[in-house]
Amino acid sequence: MKKLIAECLWTMVLVIFWCGVAVWTNADIVSTALAFWLVIVALAYAIGPISWCHVNPAVSLWVFLAWKMKAKECWLYMIAQFIWWILWALILWVLLSSFDSLWANGLDWVNGNVWLGLLAEVILTFVFVFAVLWATNKSENASVAGLVIWLSLTLVHLLWLWLTWTSVNPARSFGPALFQDWAISSVWVFIVAPLVWAALAAGLFNYFFKKSK
Repeated sequence: MKKLIAECLWTMVLVIFWCGVAVWTNADIVSTALAFWLVIVALAYAIGPISWCHVNPAVSLWVFLAWKMKAKECWLYMIAQFIWWILWALILWVLLSSFDSLWANGLDWVNGNVWLGLLAEVILTFVFVFAVLWATNKSENASVAGLVIWLSLTLVHLLWLWLTWTSVNPARSFGPALFQDWAISSVWVFIVAPLVWAALAAGLFNYFFKKSK
């Protein structure tokens, strides 16, 4: 229960600050990427020892597939993450007085091209998850793992924010899209791609890690 409560609080701060900065700066790429990085680094070190700071079904999936998490705990994390993103998206709407301010993912910048959207999210998720797996592979990396992980995620945002508003997180995409008609029709792209490629990254990591032994 402590882990799920920690994930709830971590999700709240992430949604309020990251999406809030995106709204107020009109998704300025540098400001949004830095806001994401600053919030996550702070919380990763603050409550990471309690819940590992997943707040992302794709992250929970690769942790499970890398044999670092039990199946039951993985499902609880993933369900809770979707619930909390919906809850905090509603609270952000109350604060900003508009569903349009929830900053959902979409395909408008790729002219509605589903395959291009999938490709972008596949690349983003693969790079992010693979970096996370390698950074957390050895216990001696614990002191710097948070920085490595979230610097890689900041880079992902800097490079691709303008294309799909950068998801790499199915729950992050589903929460805001649930309240925006224009986003809900394509939200499956931002659910399927991160989960599929998180699984692939975990598989490749297991392959290379076992070979390196």
